Amino acid sequence: MMKKFILIVCGSFVGAFLAFMFFMIATMIMSFAIMGSMSFGGSKKAVSVSKHSILKIDLGTVVSERSGSEGLDMMAMLQGGGMPEDLGLNTFISAVKNAAENDKVDGIYIECNGVSASPATLQAMRRALKEFKKSGKWIAAYGHEGINPADYYLASVADSIYINPVGSIDLHGMASVTPYMKKLLDKVGIEMQIVRVGTFKSAVEPYMLEDMSDANRLQQEHYLGMLWKEMLDSIAADRKLQYDALNSLCDSVVFCMETKDLVAKKLADKMVYKNEMENILRARTEVDKKDDLNFVTPDDMASSLEDIAIGDHIAVLYAVGEIDGSTSMGSTEEGINSDKLSETIHDLMNDDNVKGLVLRVNSPGGSAFGSEQIWKALMDFKAAGKPLAVSMGDYAASGGYYISCCADRIFAERTTITGSIGIFGMIPSFNELIENKLGVHMASVKTNENGDMGALGKKLTPAQLAALQNMVNQGYELFTKRCADGRHVTQDSIKSIAEGRVWDAITAKQIGLVDDFGGIREAVAWVAQKANLGKDYKTQNYPALEDKFMAMLDKYMVTRYESQLRGEMGLLYDWHLQLQRILGRDRILCLMPYEEIHF
Repeated sequence: MMKKFILIVCGSFVGAFLAFMFFMIATMIMSFAIMGSMSFGGSKKAVSVSKHSILKIDLGTVVSERSGSEGLDMMAMLQGGGMPEDLGLNTFISAVKNAAENDKVDGIYIECNGVSASPATLQAMRRALKEFKKSGKWIAAYGHEGINPADYYLASVADSIYINPVGSIDLHGMASVTPYMKKLLDKVGIEMQIVRVGTFKSAVEPYMLEDMSDANRLQQEHYLGMLWKEMLDSIAADRKLQYDALNSLCDSVVFCMETKDLVAKKLADKMVYKNEMENILRARTEVDKKDDLNFVTPDDMASSLEDIAIGDHIAVLYAVGEIDGSTSMGSTEEGINSDKLSETIHDLMNDDNVKGLVLRVNSPGGSAFGSEQIWKALMDFKAAGKPLAVSMGDYAASGGYYISCCADRIFAERTTITGSIGIFGMIPSFNELIENKLGVHMASVKTNENGDMGALGKKLTPAQLAALQNMVNQGYELFTKRCADGRHVTQDSIKSIAEGRVWDAITAKQIGLVDDFGGIREAVAWVAQKANLGKDYKTQNYPALEDKFMAMLDKYMVTRYESQLRGEMGLLYDWHLQLQRILGRDRILCLMPYEEIHF
């Protein structure tokens, strides 16, 4: 027995040692690979573009705001898959612009492999492709297996859409899905004690109601309808189809149609297998059938976006994610640290080379306190006499609008979600869970009436709830005043369109919450004009990106944890994540409701 025990202990030790050695060797390999990739050509490796090249855009990716912000994929690298990153919107736009201006690039080839991006990001990409066509060059799109709605929105810009003879196209409209968890919370004995201002401030609904309120349904029907009409209008115009006929087609389960019917209804132009598609591209670029096509990637074609600008320039500052949200293990989302962002804004204010600022906001909001701190830093920047513009991404709602409202000019995509000017507080009570379900009584001794306020297992008293409601009311007054001052209107006029209501950007422009339609490029041009920088202005992205190697390690650890937890919890994982977010947030929030938008 003793001998067996010793063998088991030794075996465990050897196994642990080998696992440790494998990790160290893998880390060294990745370090050398990264250093090797960065040893030549500075921050971006120079890529030689040969004659008759094609910019290949593989839509089998997640589109993030900024290339490099998500880190590297350790496991893909270990398995020989290179060092892939999500496609940055900034890289995409730069690549498409450069491809239009490069005489060696003949056209763009879009492979529809299931892009993951929200409507505003897709619209910015689509606008870049439309601008590319003005160069006279061609765009071809191909669906090997299936073309999802987001893919098709981009592919509809192409001169021709090719599809596999047994492929499919999916167009079915848009929907938002919100999980209502009141019954679940009741079962486990958790009560959400809620204070809020705003009839439409529906972020609290899933925790206090069992189904959607009429007000929330009204606002969602409005902005989803506007977003869908905007996108379908564009598809219909470029495919030369009637809007009503196309919209009716979306009610007919398009993805089940035979491919020949998709061509007959002009959703696609021709059925071809992949090797035939490659031969079509060879013919377009005068490449022999026996030779490889000259593909270049967006990263190959993009400018060196993260190089340090020398001299006078415009700062483009990214504010992406929830403001001061939870950063606990298991969360792969980006977030806005209000202290760090405020510090960066003050650094830019004091930098004589920074002549203006574009704040890129892609945020559903978050901490009311953090939003106020960022607002103050931006006001300080403006007080220094430098122009400030905001470029809204997919979302600039609630706290995201709070930090936008003081800008000299606000730009948004037509499909941006914004507004949600409201405030709420959510304080979970575990009294039922602890006292009645677990059988634990929480006894307390206190010196003052509210001495045990917030203690585990103690519900808020009516007086305490009233005090919190008064605090939220004050926060709403401050929020609407910030918006009124920033938009140069009365506070009552802001309140008439506030109440926590979420707006699409088209409507937001009509009611004065947005000034112009456009993206970062348009916002930068406006700031350059206000700063008298002429046409040859430079830009610099902030904050500096995290070291790629450390980002890779961070992403690996978080992804591994998330994958394990998702596997164990299954469908309950998303609900678990929502509860974790609640527990990790500030108690007083400017946050738009959580909704999954499907299209």
